[in-house]
Amino acid sequence: MNRGNQISIWYIFIAIMGIVLLRDLWVQSQTIEAIPYSQFETYLADGAIEDVTIGSTTIKGIFTSPQDGKTGFVTTPVAPDLAERLNETGVTYTGAVENTWFTTLLSWVLPALFFVGIWMFAIRRLGGGQGMGGLMSIGKSKAKIYVESDTKVTFADVAGVDEAKTELQEVIDFLKDPKGYGSLGARMPKGILLVGPPGTGKTLLARAVAGEAGVPFYSISGSEFVEMFVGVGAARVRDLFEQARKAAPAIIFIDELDALGRARGAGNIQGGNDEREQTLNQLLSELDGFDPSEGVVLLSATNRPEILDPALLRAGRFDRQVLVDRPDRKGRVQILKVHMKRIVLAPDIDLDDIAALTTGFSGADLANLVNEAALLATRRRGDVVTMDDFTRAIERIVAGLEKRNRLINPRERKIVAYHEMGHALVSMALPGVDEVHKVSIIPRGIGALGYTIQRPTEDRFLMTEAELRDKIAVLMGGRAAEKLVFDHLSTGAADDLARATDIARSMVARYGMDPDLGSVSYETQQSSFLEGQAPRYIERSYSEATAEAMDEAVRELLREVSEQALEILSANRDILNRSSDRLLKVETLDQAELRDLARGLRNETSNETKVTMNGR
Repeated sequence: MNRGNQISIWYIFIAIMGIVLLRDLWVQSQTIEAIPYSQFETYLADGAIEDVTIGSTTIKGIFTSPQDGKTGFVTTPVAPDLAERLNETGVTYTGAVENTWFTTLLSWVLPALFFVGIWMFAIRRLGGGQGMGGLMSIGKSKAKIYVESDTKVTFADVAGVDEAKTELQEVIDFLKDPKGYGSLGARMPKGILLVGPPGTGKTLLARAVAGEAGVPFYSISGSEFVEMFVGVGAARVRDLFEQARKAAPAIIFIDELDALGRARGAGNIQGGNDEREQTLNQLLSELDGFDPSEGVVLLSATNRPEILDPALLRAGRFDRQVLVDRPDRKGRVQILKVHMKRIVLAPDIDLDDIAALTTGFSGADLANLVNEAALLATRRRGDVVTMDDFTRAIERIVAGLEKRNRLINPRERKIVAYHEMGHALVSMALPGVDEVHKVSIIPRGIGALGYTIQRPTEDRFLMTEAELRDKIAVLMGGRAAEKLVFDHLSTGAADDLARATDIARSMVARYGMDPDLGSVSYETQQSSFLEGQAPRYIERSYSEATAEAMDEAVRELLREVSEQALEILSANRDILNRSSDRLLKVETLDQAELRDLARGLRNETSNETKVTMNGR
């Protein structure tokens, strides 16, 4: 019998019981009459009552003959001498012994159930929605378990990290055949640490390993081990490894390992009991007693390997570190192909051009770029996503959201136009500088009144001294244009000046590019995978005289390069005026129009400036 038939039978049974109950109630209402006690006294005196049943709250009886069509009655007693009067009249009567155990039971059970309900509700809230087991299972692992059918991620979904996939292919082969893999005596690494900047696909890569191997995947964040109760984290570590061993072959993935594995003793209060330290100790203990031949592989990911405890990274624990870096140009094309499968593209889309404009983008950045381009196409009610949508999406990500409603007075607008064209023309006059993609005086972001977008068309890993000086010259080009045209300086060049000063100080203090100070690195930047974080330098180890010489070298370098930018703009004053007037009219100039306006641009500088481009 199927479930549908069972439900139908139950419906029929309930309907029959309801009909029977309603029939009994209807018959009772038709044969029994509720009368007042005074009427009962009258019937009793007239001898019209044959039988009476006396309860503590009611009197029920039967008439000797029907009264108004009713054969019985019910009333409420009010006279204590009723039994004597019944004896006098000769009426048969009896007392009903009412069973009050049910009422007594309810008077005890209902309050108890009420308080038990409140207690269970409180326990459920404390246990995170796990009912009675919430508080009792506080030491249980919170790992999310994905079986093979849940993962649904393979290496085909991960692009741009071919070297990392090659490294992890060994893990897949081991999980598929643990015994055969060690036939030559080799053993699998106990732990594999995925290291790389945020957004490069470390978590996705770990899930792809589980999807390729077809094994259970235990995923948990490092922060989920640590709780307010001391010892809970260590208990969860034990429970996690125990669950994985029972389900072997399996993968344990701990994301954001730095939340759990931070170096011990850093910033801890003396005499305090650090829950994080206990949890880390338990993890180290589990790794020591961890037998890879059981078919369990530990994967972890972090973007801050420099703060991890050295005991985690030694051989025998996390034996292998796999770098998941930002993709190169070829990798960006592969990632774009994966994300563009879900959108409708125009036929003239060139992925290589988009990859050239997205140097330094991570996989997450590229996914966001594709989504932003699709949203822009949807907003304009387009049928397909065009190259212009991708260009605008890149501008939105790099420069920020347009602020067309921000009103700027004509004089400030003119200053901004000359400032931005100063950047663009100096960049176009110097060889080897990143190409200018677009210039605009439309405000963007929080405080940008205009912007000049330069995007490198190839991946660069080294920069020469001349290239660094040219980069400073481009940054100082806006300030030089304001000085040349308006003979004053404004606050609009504050960010350019800060970036130029940082490059100049690095050239002098870190790269040894000043001939007077010599080939000495006076400041060393601490390594970090975090982007957007200001460089952190160690405490200086040089004299005050050296510090004064460094400051003087930085000032001299910035002065020389600023004069170089000023000379370039002075030699091309007519182009600067013409292009700035055009920018004021149309607000935005693309690469093709900039080339037309800058036709005949000259890179004329004095002999002294030309010499300083190759070193002082």
